[in-house]
Amino acid sequence: MTTLVDSGRNANGTVVGQRIGRDQYKIDNLEWSWLTAQQWSKILSILNNFFVNVTFIDPVSNAPKTIKMYCGNRTAEPYWVDEDGHPTHYRNCKVNLIDVGE
Repeated sequence: MTTLVDSGRNANGTVVGQRIGRDQYKIDNLEWSWLTAQQWSKILSILNNFFVNVTFIDPVSNAPKTIKMYCGNRTAEPYWVDEDGHPTHYRNCKVNLIDVGE
């Protein structure tokens, strides 16, 4: 969770700040160790919309929460390829999801 703060220091060197908006969430390194090419393609297709609604368990309330997020980095390593050189499976598939703050 991230808390956005507008802050600076006064003439005495004391931090003066104000919270901006609400706490924001980041789902870092959402990871699958192994996926078929079709599964990875489906995930990437959904995230291609840029903004997605994501439901997760909020660590503060321990209840489901749905918020609008965008996708950051997406990485994966081809694991198996067919005779034409097309990946059939991927490993270490990772995605970052970042709260848009709405």
